[in-house]
Formats: sequence, structure tokens, C-alpha cells
Amino acid sequence: MRVAPTIINVGGIIRSNTEETNLGKVKTEQIKHLGEELLTRFPKKFSTIFDENKRTVDEVTQGTTTRVRNKVAGYITRTMTLAQANSAMETDIEDIVE
Repeated sequence: MRVAPTIINVGGIIRSNTEETNLGKVKTEQIKHLGEELLTRFPKKFSTIFDENKRTVDEVTQGTTTRVRNKVAGYITRTMTLAQANSAMETDIEDIVE
């Protein structure tokens, strides 16, 4: 007998009853949203160094778990590194064009 899938709310995280429940799981969308919000609010506080970003995320947020803090810091570090690499590529392209 099959059960029709239903959507349930577990601790603010939307889940389907067909999924295996893992209560400690953090959704990627929430991590990205929080990381982008922190980057827009505090752009000068973050760098490409994970440990510094981890401490900064811990300072500017309250009530986040260690897992969430580390995931957000990792996302911010990756975003900052990619932004830095893109700006370096643009500079190189401008030098080639000129």
C-alpha cells in the first residue's frame, strides 16, 4: 500500500514524508540566503580565509549551531574566493585587450 506524499514542517524545515528524516540536516537554500544576507550587511568583515569568516559569522549571528555557522562561513569563503578570482580574470582580460 502506497502512502500519498505529504509536506510536513519539522523545526521550520519543509520536508516530504517520503524522504528519510534526518533532523540535523540543514537546507542549502537557507545557508545561501543567510550567507548572502550577511555579505550584503557586512561586506567589509569577510575575507577568503575560512577561520576568520567562521569567527565573524559567530560574532554577527546569535543562536546558530556550529554546523550552520561552519556551512555559512564556508559558503561566504567560497563566494569571496570566486569573486576575487573573477575580478582577477577581468583584469587579465582587460590587459590582453589593451
